[in-house]
Amino acid sequence: MARKKIREYDSKRLLKAHIKRLKGVDLPLNVAQVRADTNFVDLLDANPWLKTTRLVVKPDMLFGKRGKHDLVGLNLDFAGVEAFIKARIGKVIDMDGCVGAINTFIVEPFVPHDQEYYLCIQSVRLGNEVSFSEAGGVEIEANWDKVKTVTLPTGAPASPEALAPLTSGLPLELRPAMEAFLQACYAVFLDLDFTLVEMNPFTLDAAGKPFPLDMRGELDDTAAFKSGKKWGDVEFPLPWGDVEFPLPFGRALTAAEEHIAGLDAATGASLKLSILNPQGRVWTMVAGGGASVIYADTVGDLGFAGELGNYAEYSGAPNAQETYAYAKTMLDVATAGADGRGRALIVGGGISNFTDVAATFKGIIQAMREKADAIKAARMRIFVRRGGPNYETGLALMRALGADTGIEIEVYGPDSSMTGICARAIEYIRDLDRSASAA
Repeated sequence: MARKKIREYDSKRLLKAHIKRLKGVDLPLNVAQVRADTNFVDLLDANPWLKTTRLVVKPDMLFGKRGKHDLVGLNLDFAGVEAFIKARIGKVIDMDGCVGAINTFIVEPFVPHDQEYYLCIQSVRLGNEVSFSEAGGVEIEANWDKVKTVTLPTGAPASPEALAPLTSGLPLELRPAMEAFLQACYAVFLDLDFTLVEMNPFTLDAAGKPFPLDMRGELDDTAAFKSGKKWGDVEFPLPWGDVEFPLPFGRALTAAEEHIAGLDAATGASLKLSILNPQGRVWTMVAGGGASVIYADTVGDLGFAGELGNYAEYSGAPNAQETYAYAKTMLDVATAGADGRGRALIVGGGISNFTDVAATFKGIIQAMREKADAIKAARMRIFVRRGGPNYETGLALMRALGADTGIEIEVYGPDSSMTGICARAIEYIRDLDRSASAA
């Protein structure tokens, strides 16, 4: 399961559309999104409710504490919203060490209220937790002792009996409607493969209907094969597009990361790349998501986290052409800007169950042949460790590559540990540093 954060704009649109589809509940939600290229005249035409109600505006960029940075406008008319956004769009802020520009806002009705509630539904190891409090809002952490939590079995609906402990402190006249709302939210959570739905706070509007004031959502993006259509193909009184999985605030893709993301989108396999330190001296090109975590963690445990150039993994049996394109991009980045101090590349993996090791290695070997001069210029030594179907042939091809091109390659089979290969790569870097110091 991969927990991917989505914008508040999408969280609220999904909730409104699907809580009505599943439970017949009409939430009084309207939301509009504003980006740098938004035409305010067109926005008003598409969302006529913006003309008739007081409004709230705030950034929608996966960070909190917006009010403390003068980024929340309350009780504004549409002209006030437009002025508020234009004064802040593109503004660069430092949010707890993450620096970035504000480029996306959410606009919604202003709802006067006295009472603020808290709701959180999230996936945990042994089920799903539902948490509720009558003391929601900015002071929720200070009032955490007032939060009540129940755990429900994975996939099971939320019965009134299971949720009753959460609302036991409410006035009797509020309990039925509140329990019905919690049940309906939980149904949406299950049906759309959410991993997190948090409303802090939500309130009751003038008609007594629940109204989420702030909302966070995370989806299990590996469930796109069965829920992706629900995420993007719903009836909602707003222009609808696919749900966006934005990058964390302050993060921007490099050209290489964008290229790999494009390759990943075009294949049934998995191709991932995150650049951590372009000047790093230890790089990885690892088969398998679990193995990639082990390699990265081991490099960190051995004291070289600051020298780890990237996090990367390929899996799902990519073909030779896909691994060639992936490896060529990886090698371009891993050898760029080399300063002569030497680098190590770990081409690793666990023991494959079904992936033909020789077949995937052929694409990698082709890329290494083409980049041989750059690899040698960077004083990069390559450490290969792999097991699985046809692994002997794949390892033999790697050894032949070293003999043919002069690239320094150490080749190991499944009898060598994954962590041991990381240690050898780091020892190579240390040997180079010792030699440089002695000279």
